Parts: sequence; C-alpha cells; structure tokens
Amino acid sequence: MDKKEHIAIFTTASLPWLTGTAVNPLFRAAYLAKSGERDVTLVIPWLSLKDQRLVYPNNITFASPSEHEKYICQWLEERVGFTSGFSIQFYPGKFSRDKRSILAVGDISEIIPDKVADIAVLEEPEHLTWYHHGKRWKTKFRLVIGIIHTNYLEYVKREKNGVMQAFLLKYLNNWVVSIYCHKVIRLSAATQDYTGSIICNVHGVNPKFLEIGKKKREQQQKGEHAFTKGAYFIGKMIWSKGYKELLQLLKDHEKELSALEVDLFGSGEDSDEVQKAAEKLELAVRVHPARDHADALFHDYKLFLNPSTTDVVCTTTAEALAMGKIVVCANHPSNDFFKQFPNCWTYDDDDGFVKLILKALAEQPAQPTDAQRHDLSWEAATKRFLKAADLDKPLERKLSRTTSNFLAASLNLQEKVHEASAYVHHVASGFEVSRRIFGAIPDSLQPDEELRKELGLTDASTK
Repeated sequence: MDKKEHIAIFTTASLPWLTGTAVNPLFRAAYLAKSGERDVTLVIPWLSLKDQRLVYPNNITFASPSEHEKYICQWLEERVGFTSGFSIQFYPGKFSRDKRSILAVGDISEIIPDKVADIAVLEEPEHLTWYHHGKRWKTKFRLVIGIIHTNYLEYVKREKNGVMQAFLLKYLNNWVVSIYCHKVIRLSAATQDYTGSIICNVHGVNPKFLEIGKKKREQQQKGEHAFTKGAYFIGKMIWSKGYKELLQLLKDHEKELSALEVDLFGSGEDSDEVQKAAEKLELAVRVHPARDHADALFHDYKLFLNPSTTDVVCTTTAEALAMGKIVVCANHPSNDFFKQFPNCWTYDDDDGFVKLILKALAEQPAQPTDAQRHDLSWEAATKRFLKAADLDKPLERKLSRTTSNFLAASLNLQEKVHEASAYVHHVASGFEVSRRIFGAIPDSLQPDEELRKELGLTDASTK
C-alpha cells in the first residue's frame, strides 16, 4: 500500500481565540482529512498561562496541551457533524502585546518528523517566518504553500510613521516569503502582492451558518417573515476593523438614516471608545459584548453592515451571506469573491451607502440557490485549495526530463541565490540584537523553561 501524502498545516493562532487564523486552518485540516486520502496534522501555538489570560476570552485557560486539544476537537465536531481524522501538534508561542498577535518560539518546523515532511501549509507565511531560525522550510518539506490571510501593510500604515514602516515591511515580507515558500495563495487582491502568487479564496464557512440559511430560505418560501430584526455589525472591537468607518458614515448621514437601528457586537482594546462614539450619535446604535456569530440572537437580523477595508476576505461577511442576509459592504478587492452572490451589495461612496441601506430596509433578501450556497461551503473551498496548490495531481518537485539545459541552469542559479538569501536571514535571525531590532519578542530564540516543561520538550529545542 502506497504511503499517504502528509500535509502539515502551521498557523499563528488557536481556539478559543475566534480569529480567522485560528478558525479557518482548523476547518481546512478537518476537510482535507475527511476523505482519508491524506494524513493531516494541524500545528498550532501553545501559550503559557500568563499569555492565555491575555489572549483567550471569557477567562478560558488550559492546564495542558491535551486539555486544549480536547476543547478544540469538541468545538469542531459540534460544528461539522463528523469526527475529524487529523492530528494536532503544538509549538511554543508567546503573545506580543504591541503586535497583538502570537509569535513562534524556536524552530517550529522540527515539530514534524523528517520522514513525513511532505507538504507544509503556512497560514500567514510572513508572520511565521519573520523570526524563523532553523532549518529552511523548502529544504525540510518537498512543497511549501503559503496562504496570505492578512493585509499587514494596511494595518501598519495606520500607526505612527506608518508609511515608512509599511515600505520596510513590504520588502521584509517579500524576502521571507520568497525564501521559504514554493507557492503563494492570496485570499484576495486586498493583500500584498508576491511574485508568482495566485488569488483564490480558499476559505469556506462553518456548516452551521449554511444550516441557518437553509431554514431561513424555507421560511421565505412559505411566505413567513424570516427576518424580523434590522441591521448589525460583528467583529473584534478595534477601530481598524471597520468601526471607525461605520460610525463615521452613520454620523455623517444621521438625517437620511433616521429609521435605521444598528447593533454592534464585539470586544477589544477600543471597546470603551466605540461605546462613547456610539452614544454621541442621534441614531439608535447599541453596543454589545462579543458573541458567537452562530448564536440564535443573530438569526433574525436582515442586514449586515461591513465597511471595513482592512480585511482580506471577511469571515463574518461570508457567514452573513450563508445565513441568507443582505450584506452592504465597500466596493473593495477584499469583497470581490462575495460579489457573485445576489445578497452582497457594494457601494463606492457615502451616497451609495445611504441608498443601499434605505433599499435594504425596504426589501427582503434574495433566496440563494443551492449552487450559490455550495460555493460558500468548506467542501467547495477545499476543492479550490487543492486546485490552487496543484495538489489535485501527483506531487512532483523535480525538473522535467525535457527541460532545456539553459532553463535548468537558470533555475539552478535562482535556487543558489535563494539559498544565499536564506543563509543571510538565518544568520540575522540567530542574534538577539538583530531580532530585537526587527521586533521579535525578547528571548524568543528558544523556548524558556516554562514552555519546555508544559510541552514536554527535553532541551532548548522544539523537538
């Protein structure tokens, strides 16, 4: 019997943090493993208790990796309805307060044994490799696929000296991604461009949202009032996630939108400021703590508002469309995938926003077809991923026999340049001073004693 191809999916976050890089790679692992044709391992960060308290909501913490794994598997099975056939491994991580994200500690590629190092999927490859110091990913794995989730340049531009920071970050990202990835998939054109990359939305939605949408469509077909509530927005409550744009639009057009009521759901660093800004409006804008988007509380809303232009492919937009709601969002590359759906309405300016809101208040959502609903599913997203990554055909990393000597020599030269570039990065990432200059967490070259003990590591490596 032929050995199964092994896919290792490395990502930068994990549940119960309900961020895109925690949720989407989890579903990807489940659906890639579902057919039984491949062995799949999901590799996620393990945080010490002090960092868990900073990151995970509702005071949820885990005493051990096995306890954390059990929580993740239970959460997933409640949503997909089948027992997942993939395994979970943890790498040591630390939370960076200034970056508001988790960074890897040590050489996390060593989590996967060499004998099964076939394919690596790096969810946010720039994030995973900024401070990587260890074996070169392209040497370790036969194929390395990077999936670009985040528009880091847009976020950085909003900070102090943002233009210069974005300029430098652009070149740093290009450098590390070219060194460590064979293929790059961008979820939308809203991301940084990379040489040879392709644009493909390889994400789907939690099946629960499609079930909700199916019930809503049945209600509509029976002539019932399927949507009895007005408008809402849900997302991490920080200004850059669309709250600034939304509240500004509502403030500028209070008179035209006097009949509109909006509920905002989220938690985050800017919650207090968002609350104060909402209270100053004459419109009925209510601010609530974060809730799971699949909660019954959201089922009856008719209109989802999302003016954000910092997302790459907004998960909550996809979820709202799956539930059969009207979505009013900006005409922006991040929303290109959603334009194929009849309930996705995009605007170009303030006037367009106001017109679409008034139209949505007066109309009912269209009833999506089965084919449109399928395009939002993880089954469809997995097929798109396999095709985009060329994994729908046998894996072959060698030059064809018909390749010309000139082309072979050219590729060999290019590989030598990449190897030299990778060596420079390896050396630079091995010194605490240079790591700190580029923003690494202090003393993150190797796991500390606490992380080694919690993960059962025998020495200062991730083995």
